[in-house]
Amino acid sequence: MTYFRSQNLWKIVEVGFTIPEDTLSLSENQKKALEENQQKDSQALFCLQQAMTDDIFPRIMGVSVAKEAWDTLQEEFQGTVKVRTVKLHKLRRDFENLKMKDNETAKDYYSKIREIVNKMGAYGEIISDKKIVEKILISCTEKYDAIISVIEEIKDLDTLSPTELMGSLEAYENRRERHNENLTENAIQSKINPRSQKSKTDGSKSLENFKSMSYQENNDKYSPSGICKRKSHLEKDCWFKGKPQCQNCKKICPH
Repeated sequence: MTYFRSQNLWKIVEVGFTIPEDTLSLSENQKKALEENQQKDSQALFCLQQAMTDDIFPRIMGVSVAKEAWDTLQEEFQGTVKVRTVKLHKLRRDFENLKMKDNETAKDYYSKIREIVNKMGAYGEIISDKKIVEKILISCTEKYDAIISVIEEIKDLDTLSPTELMGSLEAYENRRERHNENLTENAIQSKINPRSQKSKTDGSKSLENFKSMSYQENNDKYSPSGICKRKSHLEKDCWFKGKPQCQNCKKICPH
């Protein structure tokens, strides 16, 4: 279809042309127009024949004009007019009802839209870029609200192409992803550091508890010393042994 349009042949393929019964009575301009149509028709038919594979070509082998060949192929692969109409109605509903899912990326969603649009085009209905852009803008999930508001504010939606829109949405996705990665990394670090600090604190407490327990065990191990009255050592090992005792407070002077 695209090739025929580029060569100004689509009208001949889709609509065809009529050959008057009495060509002798045609004016020179009419004869010239008829010759041009016949030439275009032959060129279009040749293109169709060249595009067919060996197993499909026999279906249009006996056809003499491009429109007849096109109609034959349409009915063969797309069904009758009624069947094509029903299929087109279904595709329209699919297009209108399609919504982006929460876990879906903009790229994946656009691929679904483009698939439906291409199928509609195959059945003769062309969806404009403007309608595709509007469809994307109104059916994206809430996480795109911020960027969509910006796009609607600064962009001309009448000239905005689907490709340009998708570029903006994908760039926004990438920024959100980097932001989420940073948040995750910070959350992990915040969990690791307190745990490490707590481990050091617990270690210090354990050491103090050990020292306290050891001291208590030593105190309980010996009878009170007759010199200093403490339980942490034997009387013969008392550090205060032989030291003078104060007559007033009865305490042993260490000097």
